[in-house]
Amino acid sequence: MRDFLPADKANRERALGVIRQSFAAHGFDEIETPVMEDTARLHSGLGGDNEKLGFAVQKRGLAPADLVAAAEADDLLSLTDLGLRFDLTVPLARFYASHRADLPAVFRAIQIAPVWRAERPQKGRYRQFMQCDIDIIGEAGPLAEIELITATVAALDNLGVTGCSVRINDRRILSTMLASWGIAADLTERALITLDKLDKIGVDGVVAELGGLGIDTTDLARTLAGFADAGWPDATDAPAWLDAAAYADLLSLRAALPGVRLEFDPTLVRGMGYYTGTIFEIAHPDLGYSLGGGGRYDGMIGRFLGTDVPACGFSIGFERIVDLLAGADDETGTAVVLVHEKDADPAALVALKTALVADGLRVRLDKRTKNLKALLERAGAAGYGRFAFVTDDSVAPGDLVFKPLGD
Repeated sequence: MRDFLPADKANRERALGVIRQSFAAHGFDEIETPVMEDTARLHSGLGGDNEKLGFAVQKRGLAPADLVAAAEADDLLSLTDLGLRFDLTVPLARFYASHRADLPAVFRAIQIAPVWRAERPQKGRYRQFMQCDIDIIGEAGPLAEIELITATVAALDNLGVTGCSVRINDRRILSTMLASWGIAADLTERALITLDKLDKIGVDGVVAELGGLGIDTTDLARTLAGFADAGWPDATDAPAWLDAAAYADLLSLRAALPGVRLEFDPTLVRGMGYYTGTIFEIAHPDLGYSLGGGGRYDGMIGRFLGTDVPACGFSIGFERIVDLLAGADDETGTAVVLVHEKDADPAALVALKTALVADGLRVRLDKRTKNLKALLERAGAAGYGRFAFVTDDSVAPGDLVFKPLGD
């Protein structure tokens, strides 16, 4: 969990503003949900491995004996009734189930908010971080995937993040592929967890882990290595493991998104267990990790509502995206610093400042120090572009002589 200095905070807010505007332009509406949800909801088996990283909130009024008994029984969750959200998808499912009567038949949602996970902190992984999600609920056809991918790619383009591609797969293809490898149904989830580590432990690591499960890995290394440059297989001569219906759906998405670099990756897993169909991730050629991802989760909302509702979502990994962005300077021309003497008249200073603000400028008052250079450098780092000295003759904005910071 981090603090942000003014320049960092300004850069983050600019990026969030671009993302919000991009999503809203594509017809998505922003909602807000509480930072905490019921423990039973958060730990309902919908959050995959992220459930294990959730921060729990202890029940009020517990006796020490309760703590000891729960620890001895390895049942610490019985001591909690609330928890901090670890993603935005589970809260969205609860939100939709609670407010369905007030929402359109096809609901397009924006959620931009912090989430919390008990991660081991490292670069790109934090215990509190922002997620930028868009979801479409109530649309069973490919229109949902097309809209989500289009809006997300537009947001990245508007941020100036170029060179990205979208890796795409389908959970049905994964199931067919694992079955063709002779993997029993009861080992499917464990095999998927291992396959999801392919970019971290490599082909040899995946083959070794699968072999440790008792799975026959004959020729598996060669098969996995061949996927790297396989591209889109010919549908008329597809490999035996390729689920025909799922692959046809992916081909239709590719045809509907001619302006998007869509790459078929049969090893793409997406770790969340709630995905039921199409899954996708944002890849960047210079980075070894994804910049976001999502997929279809048609079975989740029914767990809360009692009636299945189709749903699909896409999430931008904001913390990774913002690290790629240079500090924007588009506002420096309208951000100015007034450097004044210690004994300057406060009323006159505020009058000058108010007049400049009325002209559309962002204005900061800085008391002159012995080390003027350091003062101006800090102002420049904070996003200010010009400065002026306030003198006894500075009565109106026209009396000020502005100079660029850095000169």
